[in-house]
Amino acid sequence: QVQLVESGGGLVQPGGSLTLSCAASGSIDKFYAMTWYRQGPGKQREWVATITSGGSTNYLDSVKGRFTISRDSAKSTMYQQMNSLKPEDTAVYYCNGRSTLVEYWGQGTQVTVSS
Repeated sequence: QVQLVESGGGLVQPGGSLTLSCAASGSIDKFYAMTWYRQGPGKQREWVATITSGGSTNYLDSVKGRFTISRDSAKSTMYQQMNSLKPEDTAVYYCNGRSTLVEYWGQGTQVTVSS
């Protein structure tokens, strides 16, 4: 059993930056893909970005050029650098790790973009 714990959320002004972390209790090498999702107020959960074990990345169109996903196997941690934040980025951000047999979810971290 692997636990994923997100951190780094908070309140930031429009145009500001935050870095989210997703720390795993075990090795993340077992995950062929790790993903960030988010759920805004009154909205369904949506996919944001994915990074594969090989380092390939994909992003939601609305965050391309502003968000950067990365993973550090040595630290068993995935990151998401978020720049030029907009009010519409306000959401609870969840990390997900997917292996061949199972997937794991974190508990979420709140990001609020507001002046």
